[in-house]
Amino acid sequence: MKTLKHILSRYTAFLWALLKPLGAWGVLAIAALDAAFLGLPMDAVVAGYVYQDRARFVLYALMASVGSALGSIVIYGIGYKGGEELLRKRIPPARFEKIHAAFDKHPFWSLMFPAMLPPPTPFKLFVLAAAVSEMGFVRFLLAIFSGRMVRFLILGLLTIRFGPDVVQLFGALFRRHYDWLLTGIAVGLLIWVMQRKKTLPPRTPAESTDRSLG
Repeated sequence: MKTLKHILSRYTAFLWALLKPLGAWGVLAIAALDAAFLGLPMDAVVAGYVYQDRARFVLYALMASVGSALGSIVIYGIGYKGGEELLRKRIPPARFEKIHAAFDKHPFWSLMFPAMLPPPTPFKLFVLAAAVSEMGFVRFLLAIFSGRMVRFLILGLLTIRFGPDVVQLFGALFRRHYDWLLTGIAVGLLIWVMQRKKTLPPRTPAESTDRSLG
């Protein structure tokens, strides 16, 4: 465990040395690479930037979120051009049907919610599922950006309060209690969505007709 921690620390330090001269653009670049191809320690990178320059933590969260959305376009393209078979090979049939049904009913929330969560959430599988479900491209980008923005803003605030070690602390906590935390967040999000629906004014028949024609 100590050896793994040491390797991760050295790897993060190496990335930090490469990206630091690039400023906020380095955050965007590493987030795009992380979303498109590689599994990089994105939280550690953002925490490092925030800790070195706390006044710009919102900018770093913004750039990381934009980079993650742009990098995910690669996975979207793969899924849109025939990623269903690839997705079926990676997850059990029952889970595939469940995810597919979720995207049919609530495509935005089905992608934004996983985008908020840190590893070990298999986020690329949800990105692939969004593409297989033919989720609209603009909505796709907005869902990823929104979820990542929430995640990195919270990370930035925690880093300012507790320092960069918060990444390892909360990462270990999240992995240890992944199922319980995931269930709690899902229930909270469901309650929020239901309350939001109750506060929305009912649509008139004319509005419903116009919406269906559009």
